[in-house]
Amino acid sequence: MPSTPHAETFPAPTPAVSQVFTTVLSHGPLTRLEAGRRAGLSPAAVTKAVRPLLAAGYLAEDADEDARPTPGRPATLVRVNGERALFLGVKVTGTELIAVLTDLCCRIRLDRRRPLPDRAPGAVLTSIAGLVQELLAHAAESDAPVAGLGIAVSGDVDRAEGVVRYSPFLDWRDVPLAELAATTTGLPVTVDNDVRALTVAEQWFGAGAGLAGFALVTVGAGIGCGLVVHGQVVAGAHGVAGEIGHVVVDPAGPECHCGNRGCVEAIAGESAIVARMREVTGRQVDDSAQAVALAHEGVPGAREVYARAGEAIGRGIATVANLLGPERVIISGEGLAAYDLFAGRIRQAFTAAAFGSAARCDVLTRPLPFEQWARGAAAVAIQSFITQPPGIGQG
Repeated sequence: MPSTPHAETFPAPTPAVSQVFTTVLSHGPLTRLEAGRRAGLSPAAVTKAVRPLLAAGYLAEDADEDARPTPGRPATLVRVNGERALFLGVKVTGTELIAVLTDLCCRIRLDRRRPLPDRAPGAVLTSIAGLVQELLAHAAESDAPVAGLGIAVSGDVDRAEGVVRYSPFLDWRDVPLAELAATTTGLPVTVDNDVRALTVAEQWFGAGAGLAGFALVTVGAGIGCGLVVHGQVVAGAHGVAGEIGHVVVDPAGPECHCGNRGCVEAIAGESAIVARMREVTGRQVDDSAQAVALAHEGVPGAREVYARAGEAIGRGIATVANLLGPERVIISGEGLAAYDLFAGRIRQAFTAAAFGSAARCDVLTRPLPFEQWARGAAAVAIQSFITQPPGIGQG
């Protein structure tokens, strides 16, 4: 595996430089005045932060054609030069890898998928290396350096250490994935929980842009939750903040793989729904698509399975709203294919369990394909790149 085409270091990644760059990345093009207002920085601080970014080509200036004519220097806008650097993002599921090549603005240039027949760490690393090799070949057609690789994995992931502490769908424990992938690919690597990575992308470019606080709840094989509080993605002291899937909503409910009973995930996760559907209907149900079909066909008891799942999700979301008071809850994930079956019960349970004005939280659905999750992995690689002190590798 070749090393990155060019060694690349972000210029002077002080907090102010990173803050201004992220502000322009999410909301630009902006005037310096508006960038300072959004970032909470003085004009002098913005000017100082912008200077090295312009010199290194990470920001560019354009005339503000909509500005009113004023005496003196004409108004200019600063924008991120997306062509300045490239990034790779890989989303790891239990059955396949999804990879993307993005520019510095996290716009997808190319995406690839590869089946994952073997979940052992060594086999997964070999598959990741093959995908990276393929995307690097395309990146070589550009003069821009590939400045980082992000990998998104479900479960308990310690981003600071680059270690997957526990991933139930891969059956991994304490895998130093960032170190292994960096050695294999020659790239700086950032590893994060897949839902947190998607949350970063939604905060910068999606339905969470401009919000000081929101929650992203994902429904699928597991039930995940990413949290943004006061403009920051929250990981918690041990990297497991937002584990809504393991909020207990029914102490007498089914056993969860975490060891507790009645967790949201034990009721509303795909495997839980499939198992419950077999039990209730007496039919052979092998996957979620068959479970959805039975519910749509009106098989007795099938819709109640989804109603029960919706109630568990609604209660879990209400717990988040009561504790943190987010402006918005975004519901996404592959489980949205069945959203019509449990949407009403989610809303009912949320409204009933949310305390006071927490019930006014905006709840919206946003179907996102796995390529967008891989884009989230690229987003955390960009985030690491613009905040990492010079000379220190990610992961």
